[in-house]
Amino acid sequence: MKISRIAQLGAVAAVAALTLTACAANETAPAGGDSSDASESTLSGELVGAGSSASEVAVQTWGAGFQTANPDVTVSYDPSGSGAGRDSFQAGAVAFAGSDRAFTADEIAEGPFDGCVDGSGIIQLPAYISPIAVIFNLEGVEELNMDAATIAGIFAGEITNWNDPAIAATNEGVELPDQQITPVHRADDSGTTENFTDYLYQAAPDVWTYEPDGVWPLQSGEAAQGTSGVVAAVEGGVGTIGYADASRAEGFGQVSVQVGDEFIAFSPEAAAAIVDASPREEGRTEGDLAVAIDRTPDEAAYPIVLVAYSIACEEYADPAQAPLVKGFLEYAISPEGQDEAAAAAGSAPISDTQRETMQAAIDLIVTE
Repeated sequence: MKISRIAQLGAVAAVAALTLTACAANETAPAGGDSSDASESTLSGELVGAGSSASEVAVQTWGAGFQTANPDVTVSYDPSGSGAGRDSFQAGAVAFAGSDRAFTADEIAEGPFDGCVDGSGIIQLPAYISPIAVIFNLEGVEELNMDAATIAGIFAGEITNWNDPAIAATNEGVELPDQQITPVHRADDSGTTENFTDYLYQAAPDVWTYEPDGVWPLQSGEAAQGTSGVVAAVEGGVGTIGYADASRAEGFGQVSVQVGDEFIAFSPEAAAAIVDASPREEGRTEGDLAVAIDRTPDEAAYPIVLVAYSIACEEYADPAQAPLVKGFLEYAISPEGQDEAAAAAGSAPISDTQRETMQAAIDLIVTE
């Protein structure tokens, strides 16, 4: 289900919750699946989720494929942002959340999670892997090379003009205008922001002295709501620069990031490489697959990567939700689901090893 960037922007602005029934009705059976799957389905009911706007297209795709195989199921997803999605899940208002960062161990310990059985653990699956693109709108310039200190300096408000020597030093032969830079950041509590600031903090600590956070730490620059808001602000401005999920980067100037002596453009393959090379966070339960991403790799991998987690209960207070969530997550991590999301959103399909580990986590969901 290929969705244009214009359609994405309109969808987010027009509706709070994206119900996928109509889309599923027009889909064929999932790639690699059996056309008889739908007639054999025993699942029915409504599955509601909320959270990450960056992974919205992937969740739409998974929902459509899951509904095609299960026509008596309706999937709705509100791309309200990662922070709002985690809050809604914790309050029991939705059965699953999408978040551009995992719940921390402290947040899980503090609880409660009202939609889960008291004492139940939660599962967190890094099912959506995508580069975060640094996008800009500068007439006549389509590509730029930047090191981490330059990117940090721009977003910290220390580098304010496009012909600054720091930018010119890594872009020999590019005509840079004498024009003010307008950095655009997220206004909402955002996992995309937390991933982006984590990169700045790890890769340019002398310039970016703020610890990673989903809330932007500075008053400078322009603030915009959600991924779509950042994309719209960069598109509508002059000399603007922002950060957004790479699925929204088409049509903008794009930054290649310095890793070692190379400048690496974003790609699904480069994003997957950095996730595969990063360890799991310590102190997590069997079903909590939170990853500690290394933003300063030795190899040629793209370091500004977003990992969106699909978050669910191991045991639901409403047991009718459990088989719906389990089936949806199994579709999301399946080869079909991952390939369809990659085609629609430019994400990086998970490896077979990751799929095996995620399936073991999904199997923890109590359905009886």
